[in-house]
Amino acid sequence: MSLKKAIGIIVLVLLIDQISKIYIKTNFALGESVEVFSWFKILFVENKGMAWGVELPGSYGKLFLTLFRLFAITAIGYWLYDSVKKKGSRILIVAIALIFAGAFGNIIDSVFYGLIFNESVYQGEVATFMPEGGGYAPVFYGRVVDMLHFPMIDTTWPAWMPWIGGDRFTFFDPVFNIADSAITIGVLLLIIFNKRAFPKKPKNVKEIAVEEEIATE
Repeated sequence: MSLKKAIGIIVLVLLIDQISKIYIKTNFALGESVEVFSWFKILFVENKGMAWGVELPGSYGKLFLTLFRLFAITAIGYWLYDSVKKKGSRILIVAIALIFAGAFGNIIDSVFYGLIFNESVYQGEVATFMPEGGGYAPVFYGRVVDMLHFPMIDTTWPAWMPWIGGDRFTFFDPVFNIADSAITIGVLLLIIFNKRAFPKKPKNVKEIAVEEEIATE
């Protein structure tokens, strides 16, 4: 698979990811949701940290996270280039391209969204793009926009159950975005199609001769 096709996958994922995020950011108040199906909702939340909303402590935690993402995506970009150069399998290149696109999509939020949007608030006015008064945070301190929510199970524990009786139970509760989905799909491709993504190199004559010699001893 050519580098040009891999870049095409990356550009397509980035376009879908950023268009969806900008639309949600400029049309939804924070926490606002729309039910598409009983098991799927569009729910606007902002992620200040890592996956699943995990945050690094301290005033420099967010900066460290963003810089780490920049370092990681550089490594992933080199991995993609090297895999194409070495004529890696199609499944490997597609997977790396998806992971790169997803990581880059969330980096755009972290680096630039604080500059180009004003603050999103609960039950308030929606944010505006390129506000006159400036954004809500300096460079590297933007928050990642999430909106895909799949509460496939939304019920209440039976009252007779100890400790949790009467509590609400939802599955699947995390809210994520297109970039997260691309990363997840890329990783799953590498896991499920591991043998196709990383095929064993054929043995050369010398290696075969050594193995046969060892077997006969």
